[in-house]
Amino acid sequence: MIYHPQEAEALRAEIAALAARMIAEDGTDYASAKQKAARQILGKQKVRGDYLPDNAEIEQQVREYNEIFFGDTQPARLRHLRELALELMEQLQEFQPYLVGSVLNGTAGEHSDIYLHLYPDNIKEVSIFLLNKDVQFDVGEGSRDDVEETLSFMYRREGVHLIVHDRDAIRRGGTKASERADIGALRRLLEETASASDTESE
Repeated sequence: MIYHPQEAEALRAEIAALAARMIAEDGTDYASAKQKAARQILGKQKVRGDYLPDNAEIEQQVREYNEIFFGDTQPARLRHLRELALELMEQLQEFQPYLVGSVLNGTAGEHSDIYLHLYPDNIKEVSIFLLNKDVQFDVGEGSRDDVEETLSFMYRREGVHLIVHDRDAIRRGGTKASERADIGALRRLLEETASASDTESE
C-alpha cells in the first residue's frame, strides 16, 4: 500500500508510540516491538521499510513514555542499573568493558537488563573468569560477525549480558563511540546525573 507523505509520517509516529509502550511496559526488544506494533496497526497489510520508524524515533518515544508514566520510579531504577553496571565493569576491567544499550542511553525500565561489550585477549578468558567466581551463566552464539559469544547471568537479581568481541574489534569500530561508555565515562555520567538531581531538589 502506498501512503501519502503526511499519512506515512503519521503512521511512523503511531508505530513508534506503540512500540515504545511495549518496550517500556514489557521489556520487548526494539526489533520485535517494531514488528509487533506494525502488525497491530496494519494487520496483514505489508508496509514498506521506509514507513517504519527507526530506533532513534522509538527511543525518543520510550523517553517520553517513561517521563509520563514512570517519572516517579524510572530515574531511580536507571541509576540502580548504572551503579550495578559500574560494579561489574570494575570487576571486569581487564577485559576493557563498555556499557551499551538502554542503561547507557537512559531509557532503561523495570524489565531492562545490563549489556556490556568486552574485548579480551582470548575470548575464553571471560568464561574462565566467571567460573572462578562461581557465576552460573548461559552461553549464546555471537549475533554479528564481530561478536564471538554472549555470556548471560544474574547479578544482584538483575539480568546481565556480556557480549564478547575479538580484541581487535575495538579498533575496527562497529559500535559508535557515542553509543558506548567505558568505566571513566560511566563514572562521569553518574556524577553528572547526581548533580543534576541535587540541583532539581533544591
